[in-house]
Amino acid sequence: MQRLLLLVFALAWAAAPQTRIMPLSEVRAGMKGSGRTVFTGDRIEDFSVEILGVLENAGPKQSIILARLSGGPVDRTGVMQGMSGSPVYVQGRLIGAVASAFPFAKEPVAGIQPIEQMLAIPNASASAPARAVIHPGAPFEPAALLPSPARAELRFGDTRLVELSSPLSLAGFSQTSIDQFAPQFRSLGWEPRQGSSSANATGPLGDPARIRPGSMISVQLMRGDLTMGADGTVTHVDGGRIYAFGHRFLASGATELPFARSEVLTLLPNLSTSFKLTSAREPMGVITRDASTGVTGMLGRAARMVPLTAAVEGPGGRHEYRIEIARDPLLTPFLTQVATFSLLDATERLSGAATIAINAQIDFEGSVLPLKIDNIYTADTAAPLLASLATALPLTYAMQSGSGELTPRSIRLAMSTAERKQQWTVTAVHAAPLKVKPGASLRLTATLRGPSGAEVTRDFSWRVPAGAPAGAAQVLLSDATTANLSEFAATIGQIQSSPAATIEYLNAMRSNQNAYLRVLFTRPGFSLNGRPLATPPASLTLLLKDWQSSIGAAPLLQSSAAEFSFSPGPGAVSGFKSINFEIEP
Repeated sequence: MQRLLLLVFALAWAAAPQTRIMPLSEVRAGMKGSGRTVFTGDRIEDFSVEILGVLENAGPKQSIILARLSGGPVDRTGVMQGMSGSPVYVQGRLIGAVASAFPFAKEPVAGIQPIEQMLAIPNASASAPARAVIHPGAPFEPAALLPSPARAELRFGDTRLVELSSPLSLAGFSQTSIDQFAPQFRSLGWEPRQGSSSANATGPLGDPARIRPGSMISVQLMRGDLTMGADGTVTHVDGGRIYAFGHRFLASGATELPFARSEVLTLLPNLSTSFKLTSAREPMGVITRDASTGVTGMLGRAARMVPLTAAVEGPGGRHEYRIEIARDPLLTPFLTQVATFSLLDATERLSGAATIAINAQIDFEGSVLPLKIDNIYTADTAAPLLASLATALPLTYAMQSGSGELTPRSIRLAMSTAERKQQWTVTAVHAAPLKVKPGASLRLTATLRGPSGAEVTRDFSWRVPAGAPAGAAQVLLSDATTANLSEFAATIGQIQSSPAATIEYLNAMRSNQNAYLRVLFTRPGFSLNGRPLATPPASLTLLLKDWQSSIGAAPLLQSSAAEFSFSPGPGAVSGFKSINFEIEP
């Protein structure tokens, strides 16, 4: 049935008169025309346009048409968020799309993206995944990797012509969740709003004939129990291909983002920038290319998304959720962070002391092993933010590793919460004797203090190996973060040899449920493809020094000669203590 609809649509389009284009070279100040957009429901209406002039070279070999809009609600609202992409016609020919405006302007003056620049957007093609030099265990915001379209602007003294933000409709989210991520949303060019979801959002593809120049669409970033979509307007339809927005969405190049037909519930005038309040309806197709002058996509094609299932268990009982997240190397980790935080917020309290245990499994396409996360996060406040960020970071690293494409097939989360802080703090480490010869034993003692002042002590014995380097050495008792960062610091910026090696690297990261007691030599070792190679023989050391750039080896400041791990009890471990000892010749 769907193929039949597409065939009928294609035949009807072929028989219809084709859209005529007015080249930018013919556009003159004083010309009058009309634009098309949706003001209510899905009814496309006209508004008046008067050309004020052309700003040549407003960007690298790009120009912007300035125009004054009028008629209908525009006289009251000015240029609105959600009008991005609204087609503008002069003498019956398409000149471009509404794309930018002056904040706080008293008149509805808009910047129009010339249609020639939009039609130059190339067809989607395979591209190498973006590469970010990050550490999977370091404090880092996944949203920081994303471009910031909101910064694209032209200045005229103190006056700015800026790209219109896209209204971001969120349904199923609490106001706390929206407020938490609002700064990141706005930096990406999205203006977050409480919205409504449609039962048709995950249904079959709709009739392509319902999408015409001036129609509203919603780029679906998340759907299911949580719904997130950014709205814009279709500029041009060329067979099964659409052009929309008139400016970048994220400037992410080749992508795969689903879009749905959208209806306008109401218009909300605002002193800064008015906006359309919308609701997404049935899915219509997929955005395949995201460029600086607009987005382009295909009607009648379903986008692949990443299913996320989650179970949250706590004092309020057990709650289960099903969500679909957009598949994109840059967006998926950030959306995973937002979803994780929001599900915790919807189920459990966010303020005050809390402990959150997360067990996650991320399966990837292909034959690589799944990425597994098993950690506990505890804090006096903002524990859900810590937990959601730490869950997204390994996925960020995997999708940005540069070792080959790692595309998530599914994400499964199991989270449990407690309304108290369950934390063990490293308090002391001892070693005896402080001078020891190779072959002798070293007695090690680790002490941690936990909830309600409880204290746990563990004793270990380590025999100094024959051939151990003479000189100063160190015993370090620490949490997982300290151990991971110190050991993997040399691998920052390295590209893993394969997708499988990337997952092995991530799965080898220590869990913060344990304390780690390590004996460190001062003689440097090497990291080879993300794995520590402690105190290699002299001949191998020379080889690694000579070939380190070609075989993926990197020097380590210290070599770990021994490691002991233990769990002091339920909760997360934090802190570190160290003591030095000497290995005698």
